[in-house]
Amino acid sequence: MGNIYLVIIDGLGVGAQEDAYKYGDDGSNTLGHVSAVTHCRLPNLQKMGIGNVIPLDSIPPVKEPMAAFGKMREVAAGKDSTTGHWEISGIALERPFPTYPKGFPNGIIEKFCEGIGVDDVLVNKPYSGTKVIDDYGEEHMKTGRPIVYTSADSVFQVACHTDVVPVNKLYKWCTFARDNIMTGEHAVGRVIARPFEGSPGSFRRISDQRHDFSLEAPEPNLPGYLNKNGIKTYSIGKVIDLFAEKGFTQFRRTRGNDEGIAQLLSAMSAMKDSDNNNFVFVNLIDTDQLYGHRNDPEGYASSLEDFDRAIPAIDSKLNPNDLLIITGDHGNDPTTESTDHAREFVPLLVYPAKNAINVELGIRKTFRDIAVSITDYFGLSNPFEGQSFIKNKGM
Repeated sequence: MGNIYLVIIDGLGVGAQEDAYKYGDDGSNTLGHVSAVTHCRLPNLQKMGIGNVIPLDSIPPVKEPMAAFGKMREVAAGKDSTTGHWEISGIALERPFPTYPKGFPNGIIEKFCEGIGVDDVLVNKPYSGTKVIDDYGEEHMKTGRPIVYTSADSVFQVACHTDVVPVNKLYKWCTFARDNIMTGEHAVGRVIARPFEGSPGSFRRISDQRHDFSLEAPEPNLPGYLNKNGIKTYSIGKVIDLFAEKGFTQFRRTRGNDEGIAQLLSAMSAMKDSDNNNFVFVNLIDTDQLYGHRNDPEGYASSLEDFDRAIPAIDSKLNPNDLLIITGDHGNDPTTESTDHAREFVPLLVYPAKNAINVELGIRKTFRDIAVSITDYFGLSNPFEGQSFIKNKGM
């Protein structure tokens, strides 16, 4: 048996699902539109078969892809990161997490203010995370009122300047909201602490001190199930936050893709030429956070190209029985007017192709096929719904 490396390129969609109209995402096609607008080149992903998944203007298909390829349909209700990662891990939510397009009800804000000892909050509506501190940061510093805002995702976000509210105090406020307010019908996917620093006109978020307070994932889920069955599990990036810090042997938070790729290569080096039976779950955030939400197709393409350049190094560190799976968690088309996630299919690349049942994996009925396949790979009994795409079980 070897190791599995599961890499999520955050926000990498490959075309609107049949139900995209319910989410306002008709016509979204993140990778297709980025390819058409930027003419980006991804030679290593191309060799794997990314151009075989869907037609791409700048990335033609290849006759003999090195990876098995296909795309996956999300069946869970929603299109946020938690929903996508949970379904990849074997969980399909029947009801979406609550969202607040008009801001949070007065009762929630009143309970929050009473619990943390402030007279009121600022904003209380959907807002860009960078723009909200530009627009309200100075008022926050004068009044001490926390900036509370949301997005199209199921999130309760609290932004505070570190000179006004120390980071540990902000974490306590968010813990209070998570445990006492955002529960039951208001159980958002994540309560997020967003510390920032700087002066008016030059405020900046402190990304490595952001902290997500997530709901606990229902059991069984892939990281927890593997961990309980003797497989070492590792999180790189925000994955650990999406699972409420449970189910992983070790974790490394990252500030962006460069650090995420470096952490992945470091982990692979430590596991090279050994039979450790490890599962490494990686999220590369920049495509979503920096470029999808900012409607920046050029930046999105550049981020993909950076990852593509890292693939030879990743490949060189794989053991003969190791498996590399590359996919996304939802779409985030930077060429549309929306700055929100999109309800899209996501690509599926399984490398090397010899480990898959077929080179062409077609349209998978659910993201959960990944959880089923990984469980099969490690030779464990399977508690998840879905169909395996692994050829050699219990390798």
